[in-house]
Amino acid sequence: MINRAVFLVSLLTVLVLFVRLEAEEVGMRVGYFPNITHSQAIVGMANGSFQKELGRDVKIDVKIFNAGPYVIEAMFAGKLDLAYIGPNPAINGYIKSNGEALRIVAGASSGGAALVVRKDSGIKEVKDLHKKRIASPQLGNTQDVSLRAWLKHNDMLMTEKGGDVQVVPVSNPDQLILFLNKQIDAAWTIEPWVSRLVKEGTGVIFLEESSLWPKGEYITANIIVRKGFLDTHPVLVKKWLRTHVNLTQWVNEHLSEAKIIINKELKRLTGAALSEDILNSSFDRLRVTYNPLKTSLFTSLDWAFEQGFLGENKTDISGIYDIRILNEILKEKGLVPLD
Repeated sequence: MINRAVFLVSLLTVLVLFVRLEAEEVGMRVGYFPNITHSQAIVGMANGSFQKELGRDVKIDVKIFNAGPYVIEAMFAGKLDLAYIGPNPAINGYIKSNGEALRIVAGASSGGAALVVRKDSGIKEVKDLHKKRIASPQLGNTQDVSLRAWLKHNDMLMTEKGGDVQVVPVSNPDQLILFLNKQIDAAWTIEPWVSRLVKEGTGVIFLEESSLWPKGEYITANIIVRKGFLDTHPVLVKKWLRTHVNLTQWVNEHLSEAKIIINKELKRLTGAALSEDILNSSFDRLRVTYNPLKTSLFTSLDWAFEQGFLGENKTDISGIYDIRILNEILKEKGLVPLD
């Protein structure tokens, strides 16, 4: 009887060790930008919320990015499982992989973009943009597509289409330098660079992108998950999203405290914190959310297609979303599920 009991205890010990070893092998490779549009990721990694929810046996391997295409490349290569990213890179990744690479599982932020003009540029009306140079953060990125669509809507032709408005894709930090050196006349960009162009570059807000959208809401950043990871580790994805929803609520309810955490992390990640007035101004224009705001993404698809970024034939991307887990979490929290 004693031998049998010893055997059962030994067997149980082996099983426990095996389960622990299996758990130790599980990890999440997570990507995000050192930008306030990815606030939940920044706060959650700083205060340990994600690690606490996932458990100590799940290793979070963080990868910091500065451009959406690099995120998509990493996901294509199977080196990234979950990431915070803008809508247009997500669309590109979905289309290029024929819908196999990724799924959008939640929203992250809304708003934050604007067209800023140099105070001495002479730009007072849309017609004044003739023969001007306007910067965007990157060719084909979310703000670049919005700028080009807006110019087309206002019958302003770009130089590559026979017109006289030059769109210059250039990184956000370089935009500020070019702005100060009067080498560009305007920039369509995202926070905190909108506020920096205004406060450090003495720029003027010409157009708030929110004015182009119903209720002023449009998606700025989503959470995407590699489809293979979503299929094999839905429990881990749910734990991450539960924390993401909690953090979204917390940031909105404790914004002053959240700003301190975010700014401290920005300094750690980039070497420089934002001034208090720029941080406050940025959050006046931006809102963190878990709602992916699907309609605005489909509009961005139309704009990108019209500008020739997605080939000649428009692709059906209705399968890009998988918010079933998000809705499970919302129901559990007594919140309204999303369509």
